[in-house]
Amino acid sequence: MEGILIIISGFSGAGKGTIVKHLLEDEQYALSISATTRKPRAGEYEGQHYYFIDETEFKTMIKHDELIEYASYVGNYYGTPKNYVLEQLAEGLDVILEIEMQGALQVKKQFPDALLVFITAPTAYEIKERLIKRGTESLELITKRLEKSLTEINAIDDYDYILVNDGLEETVTHLHGIIDSEHERVKRNKDLKDRLKKEFIELLKGE
Repeated sequence: MEGILIIISGFSGAGKGTIVKHLLEDEQYALSISATTRKPRAGEYEGQHYYFIDETEFKTMIKHDELIEYASYVGNYYGTPKNYVLEQLAEGLDVILEIEMQGALQVKKQFPDALLVFITAPTAYEIKERLIKRGTESLELITKRLEKSLTEINAIDDYDYILVNDGLEETVTHLHGIIDSEHERVKRNKDLKDRLKKEFIELLKGE
């Protein structure tokens, strides 16, 4: 059975990166590593967190159709390399894309069966506090992220699920359960249905 393409988005500061990290402890999942033109943050490594490239190289990837999606966010480009995702899905792994809303909706158009999950903290006030405590950005950039979050509110309607991250372990367990349930959907099990139909026909012919 082919894997499920899982798109995880969320407001900055909602903790989606930490959730994805814990989800990946299960061998069921593969992470699609995005390419970005932004500079690495402390503790981020090439090929592990992102592929850090310049704008010229990024635009070359766009021209050669090497990205499933791409978006510009707070002055930088982000995009999802195509080949790796398709290979992992074909091998039966569930592929996680941790991407912004703009890119997520692009992917949904190409992959209608993709599962879209949006992560948020319990309140907007807590999101601001988390961003400040992270200590990686100026107050000006934090304000820009909050403004961006406000403009994205209505796009949440295009997602399949919204999860409130009010506790890491509980949220990871809940998300894993949602994904497991998706595997049981009839639309993802047409081969099973067809096989059962064939078997019933064979059984009845034998009577």
